[in-house]
Amino acid sequence: MATFKFLVVGFWLALCLASSQFVKCSVTYDRKAIVINGQRRILFSGSIHYPRSTPDMWEGLIQKAKDGGLDTVETYVFWNVHEPSPGNYNFEGRYDLVRFIKTIQSAGLYAHIRIGPYVCAEWNFGGFPVWLKYVPGISFRTDNEPFKRAMQGFTEKIVGLMKSNNLFEPQGGPIILSQIENEYGAQSKLLGPAGYNYMAWAADMAVKTGTGVPWVMCKEDDAPDPVINTCNGFYCDPFKPNKPYKPTLWTEAWSGWFTEFGGPLHQRPVQDLAFSVARFVQNGGSFVNYYMYHGGTNFGRSAGGPFITTSYDYDAPIDEYGLIRQPKYGHLKELHKSLKKCERALVSADPTVTSLGERLQAHVYDTGSGDCAAFLANYDTDSSARVLFNNMHYNLPPWSISILPDCKNVVFNTAKVGVQTSHMEMLPTNTEMFSWESYDEDISSLGAGGSSTFTTNGLLDQMNVTRDASDYLWYITSVDIGSSESSLHGGELPTLIVQSTGHAVHIFINGQLHGSAFGTREYRRITFTGKVNLQTGTNKIALLSVAVGLPNVGGHYESWSTGILGPVALYGLDRGKWDLSSQKWTYQIGLKGEAMNLVSPNTISSAEWVEGSLAVQKQQPLTWHKAYFNAPEGDEPLALDMNGMGKGQIWINGESIGRYWTTSAVGNCTGCKYEGAFRPTKCQVGCGQPTQRRYHVPRSWLKPTQNLLVVFEELGGEPSKISLVKRSVSSVCADVAEYHPTINNWEIESTRKKEVLHKRKAYLHCSAGQSISLIKFASFGTPLGKCGSYKQGRCHSPNSLAILQKKCIGKQKCTVLISNSNFGQDPCPNVLKRLSVEAVCSPTR
Repeated sequence: MATFKFLVVGFWLALCLASSQFVKCSVTYDRKAIVINGQRRILFSGSIHYPRSTPDMWEGLIQKAKDGGLDTVETYVFWNVHEPSPGNYNFEGRYDLVRFIKTIQSAGLYAHIRIGPYVCAEWNFGGFPVWLKYVPGISFRTDNEPFKRAMQGFTEKIVGLMKSNNLFEPQGGPIILSQIENEYGAQSKLLGPAGYNYMAWAADMAVKTGTGVPWVMCKEDDAPDPVINTCNGFYCDPFKPNKPYKPTLWTEAWSGWFTEFGGPLHQRPVQDLAFSVARFVQNGGSFVNYYMYHGGTNFGRSAGGPFITTSYDYDAPIDEYGLIRQPKYGHLKELHKSLKKCERALVSADPTVTSLGERLQAHVYDTGSGDCAAFLANYDTDSSARVLFNNMHYNLPPWSISILPDCKNVVFNTAKVGVQTSHMEMLPTNTEMFSWESYDEDISSLGAGGSSTFTTNGLLDQMNVTRDASDYLWYITSVDIGSSESSLHGGELPTLIVQSTGHAVHIFINGQLHGSAFGTREYRRITFTGKVNLQTGTNKIALLSVAVGLPNVGGHYESWSTGILGPVALYGLDRGKWDLSSQKWTYQIGLKGEAMNLVSPNTISSAEWVEGSLAVQKQQPLTWHKAYFNAPEGDEPLALDMNGMGKGQIWINGESIGRYWTTSAVGNCTGCKYEGAFRPTKCQVGCGQPTQRRYHVPRSWLKPTQNLLVVFEELGGEPSKISLVKRSVSSVCADVAEYHPTINNWEIESTRKKEVLHKRKAYLHCSAGQSISLIKFASFGTPLGKCGSYKQGRCHSPNSLAILQKKCIGKQKCTVLISNSNFGQDPCPNVLKRLSVEAVCSPTR
């Protein structure tokens, strides 16, 4: 009877998502869960941000999310892309929010929109439009009328847009949750009454929009009823909502971490991520959103920070390019399946918690009417454990949780990864860049006048001057040097010191680059100190200040300074220190190449491009380079390999790929263990290599032929080394034990009496258009090592390689039964064996 009831629930839920013509579903909550159409739900969600991918990618990304066991897709709503100037809205292309939500609905998934409108998200200015900073009397995210008025206007605009398209669940749409504000709790406490009053106002304002679905506030312990306070973090198992009648929701389960230029990449082991999710659910959590499930790309100048990379890969289950990252994707998929088997018990009962030993626990959810689910946890980071539970013994690896949907059989252990591992590589496309041409940014005419140039006394904040119309601002002044100056007659050269609030500065004296200085995300402020060669007469000092994304987090970051605010001074002249800070400075916004729109394929400009190898070999700083190329065949994701280049920006057919910078990563890349709490300082990779060398090129931005690539290089690079590469699976591995727990090995028949156990199998799967061309390693027995470095152990079946070759060579995917009979005989009786395989994937001929 219970099974029939569950099937009926599934039928009604399907109708809820199918069409507004059938059922308009209610969404509420109680202490256990989000309640949809009267049914409590255990929900898994994933963050996919629509501006960080292209519309042609959305359907595939969302389908992969569904196939991975997600119920919901979450996204922020980015104010600065939707209202670039007051009252002027943009919902086109990558910013087509309605299309994105409808794509979610078409896949049969729910949606959670986080309107904010502050989003943080390592996004430029935290998602706020820059014009907001200049509203008279404004102060961000506090009890400030100008800010509240603007925030309310945008929130109501988005809610109205969703309502007019019938996108909230009670209207027949997919949206089941909305969020107002974002991670405000710490800021609220710092601001005192002004912070609390603003938070309470924001909650009330949101509720009054009448969406018909619950509102949430993340990391906001004081969220007033009926708003639900939620948790963000690497771990949320201790979290409880602020009222006993609210559900326990995790709005950001961090699947990895963001990357900053000059820093390493961060890889969160999937064993630890699965452990954190299972621990949250065993403690009563009922909603988990992975941040990110697909990170995507910070196209254009959308990256914030500052110093956030163009890649926002985040080590997510779906990588930046839209490809599945294994084993993270597959292991989480099995986790979701296993927890869904526990759903009836989880939403109907409260846990009984018992100790199984030191740092060992059992959580049991028993409805008393036939549904029972158990979680067996080992919190020790070093030692495995063998525990006795319900008169049966269970083995628990360190830092792991086993899931038992019937309180008897283990179907999943967070530390035992049974899905394949896929290695991705960037492979050549053999696409040739035709006829490089170069154009040097005109430094000689700096400050000569024009609409983007003005002169005033003293040093000005860069953002106040540019309003973020460009990353670049010239600060130009001059000094007169007499003929008797000692440095002109063999004396020591004077020293120029330039202090900047960030983020980078290039120093030009009389048109020649004398040096550069760069900040970091941690230390934005920079000081340039260098000897300068001045000549008799007037010397032009031109300082190019470069922004690398506006801040996205921090108390009242809208008031933070950017650019050269001084002092700027010369030392070592005969006259002593010469402070230039308060003298006349000429400001020029942006680059000449930007004003000439050199990046557009449709622009006819007066720029004198220089053809041939001579232009590209001299490595002149502040140089524009362009070339044409044809799109490669196939459908693999593409990237530009910027090897040989320094720092700048990239455009293809007028679309901005983003900022590039091949600065090397500094970190602590000393290995990684899944056991123990994860932090960004753990499991770092890529030290000594460029933080980001390759930059995503969406195929939808390409034409079959004559694609225009434009690169602006700040430092001086070799564009002839730039190449177009494709991302493909290069090899796959499987490493599976004979008795590995799996949801596929456990089925409950409709009678709920019969349990069917299947023998374990290893699965290998290359990408579409590929097949397995080589078995590099195969061993059934006790192999050692990990994917990429397997070796035979003391026990090894000599038939291993031949059997894998016969089963898999020439196929896109293959399945191998893990049993003694399949490998001819038992190579080591009474020993638990495993099969380890590494296979090479190659294009299918």
